Amino acid sequence: MAAKALSFVVGDYVVYPKHGVGRVIELQKQEIAGTSLELYVLRFEKERMTLRVPTNKAESVGMRKLSSDKTLREALDTLKGKPKVKRTMWSRRAQEYEAKINSGDLVSIAEVVRDLFRPDDQPEQSYSERQIFEAAASRLARELAAMEEVEEPKALEKILDILKKAAPAHIKDKVPA
Repeated sequence: MAAKALSFVVGDYVVYPKHGVGRVIELQKQEIAGTSLELYVLRFEKERMTLRVPTNKAESVGMRKLSSDKTLREALDTLKGKPKVKRTMWSRRAQEYEAKINSGDLVSIAEVVRDLFRPDDQPEQSYSERQIFEAAASRLARELAAMEEVEEPKALEKILDILKKAAPAHIKDKVPA
């Protein structure tokens, strides 16, 4: 990717893999250890956090523009898919889910949301499952909200509606024991 492809301007929404959707609020020049650095100043409203990222490191840390419409459609289609239930230990699955969330990849985050979603008529989730589900759903909702220019709760509602509509079809797939 060319360096020009990653130029952000003040007001742009960006995705920082470990923190989700933020907004470029300022471009700064700072002198650090005798070196002049250009920095993107990102604001993450939900976490009430400000992050400074050197412009020359933006690509290497995985900072990117919001996903394309095609990627968003792919992520929403992923939510309609059949949840993949892995039979590995929870600690290993939790690590995999966290890695997918922190990858910043919208489709991977949608996979976590799909796999950890529990309809109301299903057994209760453990606390840690629910925490990871909520983190992934929130991350997905924030990017969807920024792309569709709606509030995050509205985007989360859309995600949950897709999951609830898809759930009955997957329950039929299971053969009664």
